[in-house]
Amino acid sequence: MQIFQCPNCGAPLYFHNTGCTCGQQVSFDPDAQRMLPLSEPCANRDLIGCNWMAENGELCRSCAMTEMLPDLRENGNRPLWETSELSKRWMLANLARWGWFTPGDPGARPVFKLLSEQTAAGQADIIMGHANGLITINVTEASEAVLAKRQEELGELYRTMLGHMRHETAHFLQLRLSESPEFLAQFRALFGDERADYGAALERHYADPQPADETHITSYATAHPHEDWAETIAHLLHLIDLVDSAAAAGLALPGGPPAGHDAYAASDTEAEITMAIDLSMAMNHVNRAMDLPDLYPFVLAQGVRDKLAFAHGWLRRNGHG
Repeated sequence: MQIFQCPNCGAPLYFHNTGCTCGQQVSFDPDAQRMLPLSEPCANRDLIGCNWMAENGELCRSCAMTEMLPDLRENGNRPLWETSELSKRWMLANLARWGWFTPGDPGARPVFKLLSEQTAAGQADIIMGHANGLITINVTEASEAVLAKRQEELGELYRTMLGHMRHETAHFLQLRLSESPEFLAQFRALFGDERADYGAALERHYADPQPADETHITSYATAHPHEDWAETIAHLLHLIDLVDSAAAAGLALPGGPPAGHDAYAASDTEAEITMAIDLSMAMNHVNRAMDLPDLYPFVLAQGVRDKLAFAHGWLRRNGHG
């Protein structure tokens, strides 16, 4: 993610900011990737701090994708919705750098249901997932306490709300890309046949989970080609945005990123991954000085890198013809 500038005084502004210390109120334009003077605010600005511009009515592009909200009669759900929407906006802003879901993208958009386990009627069972363009997100995991508990219980210490947004949206991106026979043929050669029984595959996975290996980035990626793709895309977005954010903040090692580097414009996947891993190893060392977890505790074998390169090429193709 880039660091933006106040349109009035030029001071740095960050992705979540609604205004500058100079008093200028701003809104984010996801197409220009700029902070602009506030003119057409999203209707959710005062409610959840959404700082995007309204489009075609009251809501911004991101908020308009949300079909269902958590039960706001339950007091704790509004801040969980707010945090979840911020993660969704971050993910969508990243994908817009490659042309996804922009005015120039003629394809379908995903629809989101942001639900909470806590409702006015009692506890609800929420299953995150994607089904034919509809993405269900459990906003309860936007609670730091709940997330930490589930990270421990599930052995997924890298489980985050932004990660959920990236993973579930990856399933939708696969639907969009699968409209191309060329993509499908290449996908099946690398990831396997996605037509294999999904339910049976998940049953086998949960009964006997396999570890990450030379061609699968996580244990869950071994379950089925759909999940292998979604895990690969989520990690690709993590890594590209790590490099982009580091460059924006002026962080660099001898191997890069160079000043002004735009990770979303780069086409050399291996070079971007190498920079991301080098940066993460350096930041892991810094985190340990503060007794904090490693930033990115994954080893990327060549088979995994091949899948990342394939995914990178196809995601970039949407925005670059």
